[in-house]
Amino acid sequence: MSDGMGRGRGGERDQPSWDPALTRGDALLLARVSEAAGRARLGRRQATYRPPLAEPGRRLARLAGLAGLAGARRLLRGDRERAGAGPVDRLDLYERGLTVAVDGRVHVVRYDTTVVRRRRALSSQGLTRAHVLVDLDGERIVLRCGDFGEPEVWGPEIHRSVADAQVPRALAALTRGERLDFGPVWLTRAELGSRGTTLRWAQVQRIEILKGSVAVRTAGRWQVWGSVTSGIPNLCVLRTLAEYLTAAERDED
Repeated sequence: MSDGMGRGRGGERDQPSWDPALTRGDALLLARVSEAAGRARLGRRQATYRPPLAEPGRRLARLAGLAGLAGARRLLRGDRERAGAGPVDRLDLYERGLTVAVDGRVHVVRYDTTVVRRRRALSSQGLTRAHVLVDLDGERIVLRCGDFGEPEVWGPEIHRSVADAQVPRALAALTRGERLDFGPVWLTRAELGSRGTTLRWAQVQRIEILKGSVAVRTAGRWQVWGSVTSGIPNLCVLRTLAEYLTAAERDED
């Protein structure tokens, strides 16, 4: 239940009920989103998030204050061209993936096949946190925290869902003796390593992300493995695997 401009269930932000043209356009977009999600077998829709309401002039003014008006326009235009992330209409989360409507095109992401990274990206408010995913066509999709309302909800939910979908397959690979690489960090069933450092899971007490770095606690002290988190694909999967393997090692002792 929501009013004309309020939020409905699952993060849905309704369009003004008095604008029939906008309502019809929204309905057509929803139909395309639902069709794309159905083809990719994403399951039931869990939530929808809309761009927060803001004044375009104010957004441009904020960025102009950082880079100058001409520079702001170049930065916004260049960032969209590099990242494939123009104006965003809606983000829909499903059981097995998500869809993002960008410039009238619907991108589809499946949690079990995507790669997700945490980055800093340029937005109308300057630099902000962003989640970069790979869609089913292999294209990068940038979801800036300012693109939609409630980023504190949909951001963690995406990472949790990717981990839930990919960890079982990763554990099976480790059981077969395979090595898994997460950018500069790698792991096997017996060891964890990065660059010139290798640790057996029996040595690992805890893993944390501290100020953009991977920190591993071993022998009562922390080892900081450099500022590598932005280069780690599927950090959520790595952390879940590390937690499982350290706990399994303790249980065997």
